[in-house]
Amino acid sequence: MFKKTTTMRKTYILLSFIVLLACVDEDYYGASQYGNIKAILVSNQAGNAIIVSDSLLVTVEIPGGVDLSAITIENLEVSSFAQANKQNGDMLNLENDDSIEITAEDGSIYNWTIRAFVASATPQLDNGDLNSWYLAAGNYYEPGTDANSTIWGTGNPGTQILNNLATIPEDLGNDNLAAKLITLDNGALAGTFGAPISAGSIFTGFFNSDKIELSNPQAAIEFGTPFSGRPIKVRFKYSYVPGPVNKNRDGDVLDYGDACEIYAILEIRQGGGIERLGTAWFRSEAIQEALVTQEIVFTYGELDASFPEYLYPENNAYVSDDLAQFALPTHITFVASSSFDGANFAGAIDSTLIIDDVELVYE
Repeated sequence: MFKKTTTMRKTYILLSFIVLLACVDEDYYGASQYGNIKAILVSNQAGNAIIVSDSLLVTVEIPGGVDLSAITIENLEVSSFAQANKQNGDMLNLENDDSIEITAEDGSIYNWTIRAFVASATPQLDNGDLNSWYLAAGNYYEPGTDANSTIWGTGNPGTQILNNLATIPEDLGNDNLAAKLITLDNGALAGTFGAPISAGSIFTGFFNSDKIELSNPQAAIEFGTPFSGRPIKVRFKYSYVPGPVNKNRDGDVLDYGDACEIYAILEIRQGGGIERLGTAWFRSEAIQEALVTQEIVFTYGELDASFPEYLYPENNAYVSDDLAQFALPTHITFVASSSFDGANFAGAIDSTLIIDDVELVYE
């Protein structure tokens, strides 16, 4: 009993430590000298903003045809204790360069340039080939060039406190990397919290360490990245070998096998609301040992009964039939998992999905 209690205390301490670290943005002594733009999202933005701190320059991608003279700041994050002369809801005129002035805590002033460029009509996901991986602060690898610019996230920030990394880079040879997603056993202690397994996952978005809940892994995930294309398909390469015994979160053996799941969602996010524009979905329990190319078609508008209910939008919030025919999304969410019900801690230990070369297909 003493050993179990001690281990539980260690788990709580680790969780508290992670939350504490997540609140510390920049190191400083005395009044902070930092006046950085940490993140920015503007209306109609088509991809992640490119922030170059050395040059005090932010470039944002805007679809063609958008009125650049009336761009709204939807989210602006600056250095801790710094203040900006523009706030969420303020307007930018990006027909030419505009500016945001940041005043650091110590009074230093930084004049940032905000610049727009026209987005491609057929955009792709940055690092869709999954060749770039960076070493995260917890000494494990995450997809992308660095933490500030990547559009990709995994569940590793939550599971690494249990010494589990369910998503890792896979070397395919010839300088080609992929993502390897594995369903792992979390151990007896985690099982008492109702979290017996960790399914490997990769997604567009980020893991918010302030929202870690062992019993609800998706609570810490902020899904989606800015995007403005209308693809007809998602194409990717994958292999999959399900684990031998599929169980639910209570440890009961299920009468069906595990399956991998891969899907993409297009949304229009504006005015505080979210409406579904398009959905593409793939699930397979078949053994596929060699990498093969798979395509899944986007369904624009409402979903029929062939899709699982959890893929339906919250409150049945679809775009109108007219918008479904021509509207551009503001965000895309792409998700892959080694166990289709891993969010509910159901799956087969050792289920392994390898995914590579994610590509959006246009007419």
